[in-house]
Amino acid sequence: MDLQSAGSVVLQALTQATSQNTAELKPAEEQLRQWETQPGFYSVLLSIFNNHLLDVNVRWLAVLYFKNGIDRYWRRVAPHALSEEEKSSLRSGLITNFNEPVNQIATQIAVLIAKVARLDCPRQWPELIPVLLEKVKVQDVLQQHRALLTFYHVTKTLASKRLAADRRLFQDLASSIYSFACSLWTHHTDTFLLQIHCGDQQEALSSLERTLLSLKVLRKLTVHGFVEPQENMEVMLLDFLEYHPFPFIPLIQRCLEFSVSFVFTAAGDGLLFERFIVQCMNLIKSIVKNEAYRPDKNIEDSKPEVLEAHKIKTAFFTHPTLTEIAKRLVSKYFLLTEEELVMWEEDPEGFAVEETGGDSWKYSLRPCTEVLFLDIFHSYSQTLTPVLLEMMQNLQVRILCFSVLFLFVVYNAVGLAAYELFDSVDFDQWFNNQLLGELQVTHNRYKLIRRRVIWLIGQWIAVKFKPELRPLLYEVILTLLQDPDLVVSKSHNTVNSFRTEQFLPYLECIFGLLFQLLQQVNECDSKMQVLHVISCVIERVSIQIRPYVGCLVQYLPLLWKQSEDHNMLRCAILTTLIHLVQGLGAESRNLYPFLLPVIQLSTDVSQPPHVYLLEDGLELWLVTLENSPALTPELLRIFQNMSALFELSSENVRTCFQIVNAYTYLSATEFLQNYGEGLCRSFCELLKDITNEGQVQVLKVVEIALKVRPLLAPHLFQPILPSVFRGIIDGERYPVVMSVYLGVIGRVLLQNSSFFTALLSQMALEFNQEMDQLLGNMIEMWVDRMDNITQPERRKLSSLALLSLLPSDNSCMLMNGLEEPKLSDDEEPPTEQDKRRKLLALEDPVHTVSLQQCVYEKLKAQQLLMGESGFQALMETVDTEIVRQLQEFLHGF
Repeated sequence: MDLQSAGSVVLQALTQATSQNTAELKPAEEQLRQWETQPGFYSVLLSIFNNHLLDVNVRWLAVLYFKNGIDRYWRRVAPHALSEEEKSSLRSGLITNFNEPVNQIATQIAVLIAKVARLDCPRQWPELIPVLLEKVKVQDVLQQHRALLTFYHVTKTLASKRLAADRRLFQDLASSIYSFACSLWTHHTDTFLLQIHCGDQQEALSSLERTLLSLKVLRKLTVHGFVEPQENMEVMLLDFLEYHPFPFIPLIQRCLEFSVSFVFTAAGDGLLFERFIVQCMNLIKSIVKNEAYRPDKNIEDSKPEVLEAHKIKTAFFTHPTLTEIAKRLVSKYFLLTEEELVMWEEDPEGFAVEETGGDSWKYSLRPCTEVLFLDIFHSYSQTLTPVLLEMMQNLQVRILCFSVLFLFVVYNAVGLAAYELFDSVDFDQWFNNQLLGELQVTHNRYKLIRRRVIWLIGQWIAVKFKPELRPLLYEVILTLLQDPDLVVSKSHNTVNSFRTEQFLPYLECIFGLLFQLLQQVNECDSKMQVLHVISCVIERVSIQIRPYVGCLVQYLPLLWKQSEDHNMLRCAILTTLIHLVQGLGAESRNLYPFLLPVIQLSTDVSQPPHVYLLEDGLELWLVTLENSPALTPELLRIFQNMSALFELSSENVRTCFQIVNAYTYLSATEFLQNYGEGLCRSFCELLKDITNEGQVQVLKVVEIALKVRPLLAPHLFQPILPSVFRGIIDGERYPVVMSVYLGVIGRVLLQNSSFFTALLSQMALEFNQEMDQLLGNMIEMWVDRMDNITQPERRKLSSLALLSLLPSDNSCMLMNGLEEPKLSDDEEPPTEQDKRRKLLALEDPVHTVSLQQCVYEKLKAQQLLMGESGFQALMETVDTEIVRQLQEFLHGF
């Protein structure tokens, strides 16, 4: 793209893309999408968002397009990757402008620079950090703030990298700039305090922003930039409790005294605000739960630091202190606030969403208090169990005297502590005598208790609940799913735990009600929760769900379309589809018009949603293949996404290998003819820099291809085979790797002898040896390493492969009458891929050839070829123990 001529055209398209007029918006978006892969496009975007005279919305959109392009096209191996020349120019341009006037755009530019830094700093971008350090010193307040903002996002991003080499680079960076970062924070803090003292609020606010950014930079450098931080007193911060617990030990006593006195005694009444309480509770929780402070079972084996921390905790958490903490947690912090009760009435769905977990305990008071209660109860259950049991007994004796809210909080505590109370509470009796009745109270005010009781049962059902009581529970669930109060109707966590045979009579009704609830709720989080329960039901009942999923199958495409901007909801849809495909089996082919485009989008790394959808998308792709009755052109076409996935070399690569295997089993010839060469190129790249385990995984995929198509596959994967051959000759020292080497070459030797001969000839030239000599060396190493092969299938494969080298006038490689195993009553029905693998076994010499018969016939043929005397002379050279074992093996022939 010619920068001079293209600038105005791109600017016009961006302007139209900010329009509210769909007639202008859609064509502009399509045009911009087409330009994404054009050289020079991102240089134009840079010039646009750096031009402060242009419309803010247009500049904002230019930044977003640039930022998304980094994810898609900045990596060297990405499809349509940016040229190194353009990237160099862009890097230079990004750090020439630190006077962006609009806060939101400045933040996006800072994040954008950090994304590039993650990939290029410091090797391809050594000037970034020095430029930032220089810019944060300037006197201009705006430039200083923007540079500091960028410095923070770059530091945050580099600190998040986890590879050993990246961590060492960050540690080198931290040690070189730490003193400067400290002085920067001190300077801005002092400036802020001075301005506050002088009453200059506007300037003080600006200084406070820079102080906070400096502190955030310092925090990342401190926590992630030092291997032995306790050796540097400059580096001491409270975040050490999580990342470096031993240097924190001197602070344990003071932190506990401070936090507990403010949060759990009258000292804090009227003084506290929610975020402060959350931080104090999280501090207590981290000290209580920290594994580094837990002594070994044999105390003498514990480190002195561990014993010191344990001693401090034991001295602090006395019986009165623990009792007071537990009682205040339940009676004060578990209570629903007036605001929560109003929210329940006015926005029940929003209230139900607010109650969900995840990491909300780090930031929100209610989940924070519950997590703290759980951890303290778990750590000090002997002290706290009698306290909670006393609360329960008081409920049962004087239940009419207690308010609904107090019932709610005690039930909450008993649910959280279910595992600790296992031996102390007869839950079955409690369910029958009290809880079941409370679920049937329909008074509007009692909905609080209905909600908490069904949740309580869900907590206990996996801990202690008689199977014969479950039908009673399913009846209650049917009623609750029809409760007019949405918060109660969403209390369906008990559906996740059931025995299939007991649940089946209720399946149709409960599944139908869950589907109605899925349509009824509006919040994305609500739909995710309901989808999770639906997925669990489908997973548990398997193929028995088939008569009831028609409505869900029709609704999911609409929900997918509606959730275009909600990737987490789309993840929940993917999970549901995974279980749905498994339940439908071969019938899932009817879903392909919807299913395959979903897989295509979720696994396309050039599409932004892949960041969220990839893992579940790959799993859906795999189960779709495993349950597919036949390969369709559309299903085959999706494999175009795979080469880019291999280039990512991510944690999902194992699933990618399973997908390749599934295609091979499904339609090996068509698949390998279309993608075999590209697949081989990807494997060759992977094998250049991969662990032994990764090498084994790659070669196992090759081995399956050789097994399924022994005539075609060796030619397609020919570039890989010489290194495997060399590994055998050189005596690969890792047994698992050697085993798979022998499996690969064994397949070629056994099932494609002409190709093996050609490979042997090629390797003889490389080793500068005669073919017979090289073959002898290989056989010698093979026999020597046979004990490396632990899998019976591979051991037999090696035996048959080596036997195939002996002459024979007849074939002993086929044997009829392989009986198919019968399924037991409790086994899952086989997938389509299971059936394909069984059919393959019927043709595989390893499964169809009698090794005894083969050995006997080979030896007989050798005897005929050499004559009796020659054969006897040969056998006299064999070790007597081997001869004895051979005679025993062939007994009866």
